[in-house]
Amino acid sequence: MKMLTHRIEASTELPAVLAVVKNFVRVDFAEEDSQIANMIYTAAAEIEHFAQIALLTQTIRLTIFQPSRDSWLTLPIGPVAEGETPTVTIDGEPFTAFDFVAGNRPCIRWLDAYFALTPDRISIEYQAGFGPIASYIPRDLSQALMDQVALHFDGRSPMDAKSLTTSPHMARIGARYRGVRA
Repeated sequence: MKMLTHRIEASTELPAVLAVVKNFVRVDFAEEDSQIANMIYTAAAEIEHFAQIALLTQTIRLTIFQPSRDSWLTLPIGPVAEGETPTVTIDGEPFTAFDFVAGNRPCIRWLDAYFALTPDRISIEYQAGFGPIASYIPRDLSQALMDQVALHFDGRSPMDAKSLTTSPHMARIGARYRGVRA
């Protein structure tokens, strides 16, 4: 089974409040705003990749080639809100014979009609994320995002490659959302 994942950003909002992040990195002038905004986007992308989550609401498109015959398929990016249902096509045809479990680690349970098929390709599209604006993101993730921005901000001067990696707080919080137990 090979799975390709594509994210489609739905929001142009920053995933953190610029003024709060500026206060956190101790900047009180506007000259650095665009650079700090870029650092916020970069840190958010790092958290999303590391934790396999979507901070702000976005569309996730999956393409699965030679899918397995397992009863359950865990979707790679969460969270998905209760009441949301993915759109599934199998070999180009709409397919609805599945149950869906929303939450931080969303998954699909295939019903009997799935096992009567021999699919080559499954396409799944769904909405993931905590909400459309930064205030919907949980506080621990917001703090981890600010820690990662601070690491980028403080590390702007030349340094060795090992120094600018992942903040320990982001790693710990991101691992919890990814499902790793620390």
